Amino acid sequence: MTDEEYMRVALDAASYAKGRTSPNPLVGAVVVKDNRIVSVGWHRKAGTEHAEIHALKMAGDLAKGSTIYVTLEPCSHYGRTGPCAKALVEAGISRAVVAMPDPNPLVSGRGIQILKDAGIQVDVGILEEEARKLNEVFLKWIVKKIPFVTLKMAMSLDGKIATCTGESQWITSAESRLKGHEWRDSTDAILVGIGTVLADNPQLTARIGNGGHNPVRIVLDSKGRIPLESKILHDNEAPVWVAVTENAPSERIEAIKSTGADIIVCGSGDTVNLKSLLEQIGERGITSLLVEGGGQTIYSFLHDGLADKVEAFIAPMLIGGKDAKTPVEGDGFASLEAAVKLEQMTYQMIGSDILVTGYVRK
Repeated sequence: MTDEEYMRVALDAASYAKGRTSPNPLVGAVVVKDNRIVSVGWHRKAGTEHAEIHALKMAGDLAKGSTIYVTLEPCSHYGRTGPCAKALVEAGISRAVVAMPDPNPLVSGRGIQILKDAGIQVDVGILEEEARKLNEVFLKWIVKKIPFVTLKMAMSLDGKIATCTGESQWITSAESRLKGHEWRDSTDAILVGIGTVLADNPQLTARIGNGGHNPVRIVLDSKGRIPLESKILHDNEAPVWVAVTENAPSERIEAIKSTGADIIVCGSGDTVNLKSLLEQIGERGITSLLVEGGGQTIYSFLHDGLADKVEAFIAPMLIGGKDAKTPVEGDGFASLEAAVKLEQMTYQMIGSDILVTGYVRK
């Protein structure tokens, strides 16, 4: 096998823990000796042993004189666990193949330098693009300290999210709805606007059959209008954070707090300051945010340049109606030049629907 093939095994292993390592990155490691894989490890959860340590323990004495393939630069600092770079040196690794450097200021080349100083051959950049895509969430958060923002949409072929009477269940297929729940399972937080709560009284949980991981639930609610009987305020499935402005009535804030929800104050205007919200939840360790609507909320993230990725389900259905709601509302963009452009587009069939994925061109 080639370096690329061994690294692909490491990348696949890293992906096993998607949604479980936050705020840490996804990392996989493969130990190879005499042209055969002797162990594979991956980071399972923040606070537990890193991928390299798992792989070294499984390899045992075979680690001495071997090559290790790692999807991210081995750490060089003491956190909740010890430095992996030092452990590789002590294990007698002779060569390290690293997909990409770690932009974490606590590491940022230091791990690679520790290996080189110990006489270990280090090769960097094998499948780096794939490694960056795998850790797109971590790479943004560790540098900018705000979460990676994904906008989720589900619409008919003519771009409607409901009929003119407001009927919306269900436009997309059961397979698409399951995919949406899988995204919830692997994200740190999910966000909707107050309009969605008032209209649908959603649970915003990950219902995937085996319990799953429920994300923190965030509601944009500048004036604190969320009904106190809302499902998310009483089901105890996951924390609820309500984002308000300084203009929200104090009695409403206290009433919402009495349900156990947390209040985040973002700005003093009529609408929640989204940049302030992202900064505040980023400080709380939220590395990924799934925005599920409604149309005004989706537009606000696009207008403010805060979205990173778009996931859009398109169902084989024509609804029509000039007043039927669309996934992106607000004032819109006045010119095609100002419109948000997507790149790195991919397409796949999910049940009877088409899933379109694209990244917002910065």
